Amino acid sequence: MADFVYRSVMHDIKQNILNGNYKGMRLPDERSLAESYQVSRSSMKRALGLLADQGIVFKKRGSGTFINPLYLKNQALFRYEGSNLGLTDSFKMPGKKQSVKLLDFHVIKASPEIAQDLFLNENDFVYEFKRLRFLDKQPFLIETGYLPIKIMPELKPETLQGSLFNYLEDKENKTVTKSFLNITVEPSNKEDQKEMNLKLTEPVGVMEGIFFLDDGTPFEVSNMRVHYKYMRFNTFVNLDR
Repeated sequence: MADFVYRSVMHDIKQNILNGNYKGMRLPDERSLAESYQVSRSSMKRALGLLADQGIVFKKRGSGTFINPLYLKNQALFRYEGSNLGLTDSFKMPGKKQSVKLLDFHVIKASPEIAQDLFLNENDFVYEFKRLRFLDKQPFLIETGYLPIKIMPELKPETLQGSLFNYLEDKENKTVTKSFLNITVEPSNKEDQKEMNLKLTEPVGVMEGIFFLDDGTPFEVSNMRVHYKYMRFNTFVNLDR
């Protein structure tokens, strides 16, 4: 899978941070970094912006860009590395390999509720798919999604066996950057218990929401049922914008 320049730069800066290569917890200025990496200012700005969005660095007006000391104390809270909101990046864990099993995939006419959420016409069609996600051999998440055909008219089942959002970014040059999520906990149902090896008394986390492309277009309506042992929610709040 092709990697973008800004992502490679971002990863290298993160490694330099962990190696203690920046004195005084301060990064060089944007121009110096761009020259050092031999990339454009726009690529460097995007790399630094993504690090700031993740909470790994913060910008102090008039003083420069500084490393968040909390990142050095607990990198696990900042493990998300993607530039979109896909689950593949969000659930990365050291030493754990992710995989996806496609349980169902077909085309249906959008229900009134799905059409409303995705801003579709009443006669529009969507892909409906269900996926089971694994960390190593442990199933931990059942995802049911609805995606407008007009956004990805040639979506193939094999694409859904990997990261859909990373595929969208790498192949279509689009990113999923916004979401509205409702997060709750409820008793597991029979499907949860069967697919994720849960006992009758064990609960699941439920994340329901809508994901949006960077231009504001609704991209997917999703329902995710998460094994309670893997239900973690970390957030970094930025009110500067």
